[in-house]
Amino acid sequence: ANFSEQVVESFPPDISTGIYYGWACVGNGDVHKMVLSIGWNPFYGNTKKSVETHIIHTFKEDFYGEILSIVIVGYIRPEKNFDSLEALISAIQEDIEEAKRQLDLPEHLKLKEDNFFHLPEGKIGNNH
Repeated sequence: ANFSEQVVESFPPDISTGIYYGWACVGNGDVHKMVLSIGWNPFYGNTKKSVETHIIHTFKEDFYGEILSIVIVGYIRPEKNFDSLEALISAIQEDIEEAKRQLDLPEHLKLKEDNFFHLPEGKIGNNH
């Protein structure tokens, strides 16, 4: 799930590029573990910074146009380039496993239930 350019530009400019983990919720659905990439994706030679969310869950259908709410909990590693697609895929799999381990810790697990994900209908705004 990629954020639009407008959302990417609204991220704090001093946030480090790299791989993060946290919680994500699509629309009013359940909260799931996620891995987040912030940066330039050097393997693909991107010219614009992107913020890409990998939700650790299999959805039954697409959710284009839905609101994606995230809470970034921690940092895994800096952004880097890879020699091959296989090396990139391997690193992504390691990032997912690290995110799962970290998010199972009690101090991180409690954030899954935060009121941020359960705002009343119509109360979601740019400041959330």
